[in-house]
Amino acid sequence: MSAINDSRFQSEVFLLTGIPGQEHIYHWISIPFCMMYAVSIVGNSFIVFIINTNPSLHEPMYILLSTLAITDLGLSITTMLTTLRIFLLNSREISLDACFAQLYFIHTLTCIESSVLLLMGFDRLIAIRDPLRYASVLTPERIANMLLVCVLRGVFVKLPYPILLKRFRYCRKNVLTRSYCSHGEVMKMACSDVTINSIYGLWSALLTEGLDSLLIFLSYVIILKTVVSITSKAECLKALNTCVSHLCVVLAFYTPYISLTLMHRFGNSFSPFIQILLGYIYVMFPPLLNPIVYSVKSKHLRARIVKMFVN
Repeated sequence: MSAINDSRFQSEVFLLTGIPGQEHIYHWISIPFCMMYAVSIVGNSFIVFIINTNPSLHEPMYILLSTLAITDLGLSITTMLTTLRIFLLNSREISLDACFAQLYFIHTLTCIESSVLLLMGFDRLIAIRDPLRYASVLTPERIANMLLVCVLRGVFVKLPYPILLKRFRYCRKNVLTRSYCSHGEVMKMACSDVTINSIYGLWSALLTEGLDSLLIFLSYVIILKTVVSITSKAECLKALNTCVSHLCVVLAFYTPYISLTLMHRFGNSFSPFIQILLGYIYVMFPPLLNPIVYSVKSKHLRARIVKMFVN
């Protein structure tokens, strides 16, 4: 049943929160936030531009990296609008529809990014375990089809979030603890039973990000078994070195995501500041780190960037 008959009034807006108790220095806090968003947007835009304008980089690994950068761009832009508005203008209000739209895009883009990281893990697995069949297995057409499936999975699996939330009226305290909307937190503001939302949110996370992280882990178990069987130490290190960038971005993505998910469901005793900090790391750190890691570690990408600036 909808919560329409369970409430006496309908809250028209939610109030977002920056860093409680630090409102007097928001103009100073806004400086590093602006810098991080600028690096994220410029860095990921640059990655997309370099890969798309250089035919020599139209390989599976770089196509996936370009898709990851586009996803990070979307995530940065989606959260930047409300975050900087709080710290620059101290404007905290967000309408219900805008909040539902924002949380949908955040969860959808997160799901797509998780899928792309899984495909990048599969790319490394094929490259190391069966390099002679790499080009025949990961053809451009197959990569495009897999990416389409990843996008459709994110779009449709997360679509029920705003639809389910739209059913409710919100008559409780309408102050959110972050500078952006998330399904789990908005759900708690409803006046009625949210069991269906809670169950669907848990299972959708387990069947997307949870399943992806498990498959990435299993792919690296196979990669390690393959690498250990290599007799040459130099070849072994060379094979592992090709996975360093991917491992870094996987850890940067899943560590705050899993920590925040567990804390949100089971960690009410944790300090609110830690939860707020993890919330910012979750949406800001991966888009900031990914272009830096790949620009430094990828020899071909680094060469193109250097050549572009030198010429």
